[in-house]
Amino acid sequence: MAALSISQIEQIDRQHIWHPYSSFSGALPPYTVASASGVRLRLLDGPELIDAMSSWWCAIHGYNHPALNQAVIDQLAQMAHVMFGGIVHEPAARLAQTLVEITPQPLQKVFFCDSGSVSVEVGIKMALQYWQSLGKPEKNRLLTVRGGYHGDTFAAMSVCDPHTGMHHLFQPVLQPQLFANRPGCRFAESCNEADIANFTQLLNDHRDSIAAVILEPIVQGAGGMWFYSPDYLRRVRELCDQNNVLLIADEIATGFGRTGKLFACEWAGICPDILCVGKALTGGYLSLAATLCTEAVSNGIAQGEAGVLMHGPTFMANPLACAVANASIELLLASPWQQHIAAIQTQLECELEACRELEAVADVRVLGAIGVVEMVTPVDVAGLQKQFVEKGVWLRPFGKLVYVMPAYTIEARDLAVITSAMRAVLANQGVAHSGC
Repeated sequence: MAALSISQIEQIDRQHIWHPYSSFSGALPPYTVASASGVRLRLLDGPELIDAMSSWWCAIHGYNHPALNQAVIDQLAQMAHVMFGGIVHEPAARLAQTLVEITPQPLQKVFFCDSGSVSVEVGIKMALQYWQSLGKPEKNRLLTVRGGYHGDTFAAMSVCDPHTGMHHLFQPVLQPQLFANRPGCRFAESCNEADIANFTQLLNDHRDSIAAVILEPIVQGAGGMWFYSPDYLRRVRELCDQNNVLLIADEIATGFGRTGKLFACEWAGICPDILCVGKALTGGYLSLAATLCTEAVSNGIAQGEAGVLMHGPTFMANPLACAVANASIELLLASPWQQHIAAIQTQLECELEACRELEAVADVRVLGAIGVVEMVTPVDVAGLQKQFVEKGVWLRPFGKLVYVMPAYTIEARDLAVITSAMRAVLANQGVAHSGC
């Protein structure tokens, strides 16, 4: 079959392909990628771009990694897929064992999912079925914090921030949930009573109807890229225990080292009752996620009317995805990933600090391999993206946020190109008074 020309690809795209959070109006024209290797994307028309996004935070080892490529090839020779109903295979068994070993000890049961959004759906189902099984069906609501984002499926949308979570259009048909104020205490700060007072009040007032609290530990992702205090998370765990409420931790964006800990819950030294992971699980190769829970949760569900968890995706525990996930986790744990993350954080802190002096910038914050420049007003996404591409950088802003979440393998000189581009492009949005 003959290769399509760039004009043919673009024509098909304009006529038929619906991209994430886009329309066919052409407001955000896509760039055609021919190949990817390391931290670089090669466009079909020639230029190379340093990827500052690690493909929406999942390609933590970069692209075209030989160990991950080989894992897919080896598994492909055995089987690409097999149904998981009544069947198990080595890649899934090995991955489940590894996830149990590297997550906090009370998490012993693993349910494989298609994507991060689905893992949140499964986590919510677990919580609801748990209380139904225990004879408390009235515990059917969720409490979360504003500024959160948990996915695009219906239960996940219901616990996204009604304003910053991108789903306000669906509010009339979503299950009404409870939203506490966003944690105001920053990552390096302690949490005082005022910081958690609203959350405490909501939990106390609605404890009999709340099945679970769900939140993103330490780092709120697509809802605002906000980093909050580990003290706050510790208090949330304590309050859940005191009020007989389950805790669901959404670590889809933060899991597998992004914040400097293997899982962000470790910053607070807590374990959730239910844990959702995805994105970096396969190193960006294939879609796969997982929802883990404690034996108390799984045993509770088993006692109920159904006796089973009522969920079962067709491509659950796909062998190719499980095999590359095993290889990705092994690659991560065998590397000095903590030193890599620390070096990325130090460089981001130094090189993004100058952005703080720009009139158009409201805040600069860095944690682990995450660097965020928050603007005063929403940015022109298409315009800024074009300027970044012209500087050899792939970076996709959203809302008021211009941020970098690179592969852990990025070299200092490539990261410097990204931060230099950010400073230069954002300087055009305002007036710089000084630099560092």
